Amino acid sequence: MFGNLLDFFWTAMIVFFWITALMIWFSCFMDAFRRQDLSGGMKALWVVVLVVLPWLGAIIYMIARPKVTPQDVRQLAMADAAGRAAAGVSTADELTKLAQLRDAGAITVPEYEKLKANLLA
Repeated sequence: MFGNLLDFFWTAMIVFFWITALMIWFSCFMDAFRRQDLSGGMKALWVVVLVVLPWLGAIIYMIARPKVTPQDVRQLAMADAAGRAAAGVSTADELTKLAQLRDAGAITVPEYEKLKANLLA
């Protein structure tokens, strides 16, 4: 009885390890292709290293990769700017814009009421 249970847990642990290892390897592989600071030759070199020495190559890639790349800085700045822009729009501003659209005839009164209800909900 305990032998079967131990075999099950041992098998589950091995499967968990291999799935985790494959996810790490695949993440390193995809990150190498997404990076804009690497030239085509360096990307090809990383692909060769990751294919020839998969697990050791993944460890080397994780150690050699800079903590923050210029691409990461750009993406963080864009996300921060988008967050600030979204925070700067209030419900009152949106209602004013809707009223202007209604007054200009761009939307009908029922559409205005529906959009107003969505904003206030």
